[in-house]
Amino acid sequence: MRNYLVRALLPCGLFAAACASPACAQNAGVDIAKAQQTVTEIARLLDGIAARNASGTRNVAGTVAAMAASDAESLFDGVSLGGWKKTDFRGGGAVHIESGFRGGPPAIVVDAGTSLSGITWTKDMPRTNYEISLESMKIDGLDFMCGLTFPVAASHASLILGGWGGNVVGISSLDDHDASENETTLGMPFAKDRWYRVRMRVTPAKLEAWIDDKKIVDADISSKKVSLRFGEISKSTPLGLATYQTKAAYRNIQLHKLDAK
Repeated sequence: MRNYLVRALLPCGLFAAACASPACAQNAGVDIAKAQQTVTEIARLLDGIAARNASGTRNVAGTVAAMAASDAESLFDGVSLGGWKKTDFRGGGAVHIESGFRGGPPAIVVDAGTSLSGITWTKDMPRTNYEISLESMKIDGLDFMCGLTFPVAASHASLILGGWGGNVVGISSLDDHDASENETTLGMPFAKDRWYRVRMRVTPAKLEAWIDDKKIVDADISSKKVSLRFGEISKSTPLGLATYQTKAAYRNIQLHKLDAK
């Protein structure tokens, strides 16, 4: 297509001279160097137009994606805990808001406790066909920085990021098997002082999760028992964020309701 446009924009004789042998071009009385320079310049301009068009297409796609996510409900106002409360874990660490956390947006900071620490959402939550998204950072500690507990129909489950010594990712629990021992189990290190973008999707048929746009969970739950791990994590229902002997920060917490399928 580009060659067709180049030829259409040039006189036929000039295009032929630029593409012909030097002897033929000289016989035609055409300066081949100038002809080739002209062809090259027009090709460069056409390449630039194509690049700008491609960029425009990407920008439009990005705008559409942003518009699609614009109906998400923010679950953190950046000023207070709002609908959150400190979870009543035994020996749980302190919870506070840091405005301008490390020079960026506000964040909820959860200090490390003797075991579990975290926050629990006190308002209503959908039971299915929704997504929870947030950013999570491990500040200090050797275990999970994010135990995201969420509703699944009549039950609940937790997405664990960095459990069992800091590397295990997965869902607790499927058919009574924890995140360390079911089909969602994955090994992944989590660096300190780095934000990770987390997204958890719940539908009647599936549990899906992403970290930084990489899919880490894709579990068919149509014939599985979904439940919480035994213990204090039940205090995180209906929606909670927890750590284990780890200090962490959370921001940009959002709920997005999905159309029923």
